Amino acid sequence: MRRSAALVLAATALVAAGCGGTDSSDGPETAASGALEAPQPITAQGTFSGYSPGRKAVSYDSALVPSGATAHLVIGQVVDTTTVTLSVTGLLPNRTYGAHLHTKPCGATGEAAGPHYQHRMDPAASASPPSVNPAYANAQNEVWLDVTTDSQGDGESKSTQMWVFTETPKSLVIHADKTQTMAGRAGTAGKRVACLSVNS
Repeated sequence: MRRSAALVLAATALVAAGCGGTDSSDGPETAASGALEAPQPITAQGTFSGYSPGRKAVSYDSALVPSGATAHLVIGQVVDTTTVTLSVTGLLPNRTYGAHLHTKPCGATGEAAGPHYQHRMDPAASASPPSVNPAYANAQNEVWLDVTTDSQGDGESKSTQMWVFTETPKSLVIHADKTQTMAGRAGTAGKRVACLSVNS
């Protein structure tokens, strides 16, 4: 009986020594520190102007997105959650614009940005025509950032998704109108009036 108790005490001492070591250069503390580190957010910002090759922020309609207007986009991802924020300045005052993340960079026309980024892709859709099925074209499966400006033409919007990107979106497209939700028009928001490229 005494021998069994002694073995138990010895084993307990060994476990305690293994778990309570004083070397802080590795082990649980380092693992915990690494686990707490969130990926750096992806950011994009630019001042809108007419198209030229390599321009990051392009206005396709200066009446709706005047030269000198700005956009600032931040994409943060932690574990299985994505939060995207958009800030704009210098747009038309007291107006709602549609805004979505797209799969391709900005180009000479708004169509160059391709379709909306979808977490679950609509199997029946292509770049043209785009997905308009509300089962896929919705604010939970895409990133919608519709923004309403104040009296100065400034505004902010935010979207939080319960998933992370499998591929980084390549652009933010600003549309002329508020995003629609009805079947056959879901995800549409009028013409593409501006584009901000996102470099991951």
